[in-house]
Amino acid sequence: MKKATLAFLRHLEVERNASAHTIKAYGDDLAQFAEHLREELGREPQPKDADHLLIRGFLARLHRRGLKKTSSARKLASLRTFFRYLCREGVLESNPARVLLSPRVEKRIPVHLEEAEVARFLDVPGDTDPALRARAILELLYATGIRCGELVGLDLGEVDLEGRMVRVLGKGRKERIVPFGGQAREALRAYLPARLRARPRSDALFVNLKGGRLTDRSVRSLVSLRVRQVALEQRVSPHALRHSFATHLLQRGADLRSIQELLGHASLSTTQRYTHVNTKQILQMYSRTHPRA
Repeated sequence: MKKATLAFLRHLEVERNASAHTIKAYGDDLAQFAEHLREELGREPQPKDADHLLIRGFLARLHRRGLKKTSSARKLASLRTFFRYLCREGVLESNPARVLLSPRVEKRIPVHLEEAEVARFLDVPGDTDPALRARAILELLYATGIRCGELVGLDLGEVDLEGRMVRVLGKGRKERIVPFGGQAREALRAYLPARLRARPRSDALFVNLKGGRLTDRSVRSLVSLRVRQVALEQRVSPHALRHSFATHLLQRGADLRSIQELLGHASLSTTQRYTHVNTKQILQMYSRTHPRA
């Protein structure tokens, strides 16, 4: 089981370009399942030992421990993906997790900021190198809606300042081109001299003070700091800027198909969760236009 798991995690990293966070989540889920198999079988498990009954027992144990349905659903999805990979590799003939239904989970509305909150959030004061970098990072996250992992993976050659376009390598190594606005371009232009002063050791667009590529964790720390500085009431992550990007586009009339392309979603159903933001506008339009409103 351990050998198969390591091969699968390597597949995620090399062939699917999964983020370090995603790889760790898969690894944790599979390690937890392997431990369950060890206890049930009384020996070191092999992939062929797993069947739908053992997987169901694993999920039942998680339920008894009070694990949320969303977490159980994610762990089952991890097992499905893992066993599907083993089937493709010829290790297994069938996927034992395929016959199990995922727990029904309530769909959550994405956390996003209002436009006025975003304007306040992006207005980073000061002209020090860290401030210039912070402003460029936040402006680019909101201007493009790219993921935090995609942002820190950007190289200089993937950003066209004149054309205001950025080439992004997303999930599954799928490439997409995303435009950005004038304010993001000016923030990037102001940051580039600061980048040179850090003596970058690679082509990374965003570097730390020692010249190394900025990490996902550093960007999350930056966002947390801005939340405290502007005293936002709700908890905000880099992904909230992605949600805000999509929400504001939809509010201003962009169609879902275009937003799907910009976000790099494989399925339109993933993008459709942003339609909640139009409810208020629909009610206002109805009140204005229906003869019996």
